[in-house]
Amino acid sequence: MSNLFRKAAGPLILVGAAQFVVGMMLAEALYPGYSVANNTISALGVGPSAVIFNPSVFLFGLMAAAGSYCLWRAFRVKLVAVLIIVAGIGAMGVGAFPSNTGVLHDVVSFMAFFFGGLSAIAAFRLEKATLNYISVIMGLLALIALVLYATNNSLGLGRGGIERMVAYPIIFWAVAFGGYLIALEDKKP
Repeated sequence: MSNLFRKAAGPLILVGAAQFVVGMMLAEALYPGYSVANNTISALGVGPSAVIFNPSVFLFGLMAAAGSYCLWRAFRVKLVAVLIIVAGIGAMGVGAFPSNTGVLHDVVSFMAFFFGGLSAIAAFRLEKATLNYISVIMGLLALIALVLYATNNSLGLGRGGIERMVAYPIIFWAVAFGGYLIALEDKKP
């Protein structure tokens, strides 16, 4: 059974993140007058784009949480697994509680961003060079951008632009980490 968990962890995390990138781009295209600089990512969860965005972000969270459960079962790495699960629950919450739901949305989006950044940093111990260094950098970039976002300092990127500086490093790390886990399995005899 452990072999099944080893084989499932990477694809779940990678596919979850990749489908969200595509879902987010489709949602942006469906949202009339949408601006990546001026509109937050979560704005996509309300209106005509919601039918794409909300299921996609929920699926990202679900697949990340399932992948991290497999990671824990296969490799017994509790810290990284717990961090990814909490980030995944946050992403599922973003899909279940769109931006027009108020404080609950703010809490779950913070969970996704904060614990997503911490996940990338904590994965340092599981990865080999150079991905381990890239993971730390991506996690730190996300957390620094989260502080800027929370303090309304967009560095001229606009509210949506600085939020993307939080989200993109986490999403791209998830794709890379999932691919790394797949490659580990491909090297096994």
